[in-house]
Amino acid sequence: MATEQWLDFVGISLDPKKAEDVRFTLNLITPDNGEKFVVELSNATLTTLKGFQAPKPDMTVTLNRSDLKQVMMGVASFDDLIAAGKARFDGNRQGFDRLRAILVPFTPDFEIMPGTAPNRPTPAPKPFELTVILDDD
Repeated sequence: MATEQWLDFVGISLDPKKAEDVRFTLNLITPDNGEKFVVELSNATLTTLKGFQAPKPDMTVTLNRSDLKQVMMGVASFDDLIAAGKARFDGNRQGFDRLRAILVPFTPDFEIMPGTAPNRPTPAPKPFELTVILDDD
């Protein structure tokens, strides 16, 4: 999955009612592949621009794209990468933490058509974490 696609996924995963009063701008930098993004949350909408950097962001996140892939897959968290020295957060991370708290977990067993939902409830995963669902059928 491309970084832009993952950022779009994060954008559609947020609860807009909980995001109404959340505003922040962050720069995302992945030096190993040269990608740069501006990520802004305002008006309950997450917007990303590839190839740009905000002149005065609230925070800058720097990590290699190979390490970001671990977060995207749910194998590691940003905090794990920070502790391992593989990611750096510069600035005020309050907006980032608020974003993470207002994400609505996606479950792959949603009802596509009426009457197609599974009979057993599936616990929703935590944002940015991988949940393995085993089918006992």
